[in-house]
Amino acid sequence: MWEKIRVVFTIPELRQKIFLTLALLAVYRVGFWIPLPIFDASRVQQRMADAGTNEGFAKVLNQVAMFSGSNLSNATIFGLGIMPYISASIIFQLLASVWKPLEELQKEGESGRKKINEYTRYATVVICLFQSWFYVRVMVGNPAEGTSDVIPDLLVDGQLPFSWYMIAVITMTCGTVFLMWLGEQIDEYGIGNGISLLIMANILASMPRALGNLVGPLLNGEITLGGQMGVEKLILLVGLFVAVVYGVVFIYKGQRRIKMQSAKHVRGRRVYGGMSQYLPLKVNQAGVMPIIFASSLLLFPALFFGWLGRATDNLTLQDIGNSLSQNDAFTHNFLFVVLIYFFCYFWTAVTFNPKDMAENLKSWGNFIPGYRPGRRTADYLEKVMMRITYVGAAFLAVVAIAPTIVASFAQIDPTLASFYGGTSLLIAVSVAVDLVQKIDSHLVMRNYKGLTE
Repeated sequence: MWEKIRVVFTIPELRQKIFLTLALLAVYRVGFWIPLPIFDASRVQQRMADAGTNEGFAKVLNQVAMFSGSNLSNATIFGLGIMPYISASIIFQLLASVWKPLEELQKEGESGRKKINEYTRYATVVICLFQSWFYVRVMVGNPAEGTSDVIPDLLVDGQLPFSWYMIAVITMTCGTVFLMWLGEQIDEYGIGNGISLLIMANILASMPRALGNLVGPLLNGEITLGGQMGVEKLILLVGLFVAVVYGVVFIYKGQRRIKMQSAKHVRGRRVYGGMSQYLPLKVNQAGVMPIIFASSLLLFPALFFGWLGRATDNLTLQDIGNSLSQNDAFTHNFLFVVLIYFFCYFWTAVTFNPKDMAENLKSWGNFIPGYRPGRRTADYLEKVMMRITYVGAAFLAVVAIAPTIVASFAQIDPTLASFYGGTSLLIAVSVAVDLVQKIDSHLVMRNYKGLTE
């Protein structure tokens, strides 16, 4: 293994790509801690530490930061992360499946893709302006009542001038646009998917603190054999982590291969085609999007009903909020699984079009044995995708509820339990697998063995 890693850094082009990617990720992490010019950083951190006792508020910040690469809790220039860009990309991906002009633009190839990317960037700026304005308004609070973290010298008659609002909004918008540009530079000159690497860097940044919470008691002798957090439980957790990562990689790379035959063509005295090939269909076609949608759909209604119930002193609304939150583990997990199945089929229907695939196979002179080209092939592909999506949704459901089960079973920090499943683990593993595959392509192209061989 060490020899393969050494070979990776002996290739000048690949070494340059890796170092450039690491340098750009370091820039991202540095900017991650630069506060906005209108806030007192120490007061913001103290306020968020006090807000940590509000479990629902902390869950919102952690949930959003987990899959957006943001840092909403510290009011920094990269506070929004790449969340607006992700939102704009999802919006245009959904619109391309239902709006005819975008669908035709998507079929134009590289030129159409560049045009859609241009529209996505414009939409990102618009979303940034709205989200940053709302965020700054919430963070400023009411300076007159002493509940604000704004630097006192900036206040005029107990209020923050509008010009400083605009400075903070434009700064956060520029921060997100800079991260978008940073991701594109990694795509073009580095290695791996830039946006995905930024999100993974944010996820892995929480690992040292989570491991410190676990290793600290171990070094202090608080973890002993047969204790509440015994050595045997720790060994079980390590084995469970390895098993979960193995399962995620196995399902992520899992495919259903459909046998495909190419038609024979006679050119003079030669016969071309007639070879057997395979059409690979991914078991987890939807990726991590179903978990993101399902967790968001459960999280915000739970907070809203809980807040509304406490504000109106209505026990029924409070019960609804508790049922949707993780306070009621069974109800929450059941609804979580149902929503994951729904969004798995929904997102697969958006991203996978069996009719277009059947038409492409027909135009390329390929066919599936036993099925006529055209509608029969499309119906068969749709039936196969429905079956394997059921398995992929079951896998996502198990991984999604794994942190809740592990945290309640082992009585460990939820931050550490998140590494046993959920969106963070899926994103980290999928990005790592994609990165290894791209490094392998460079090695194989130069007649070296890949990292996975």
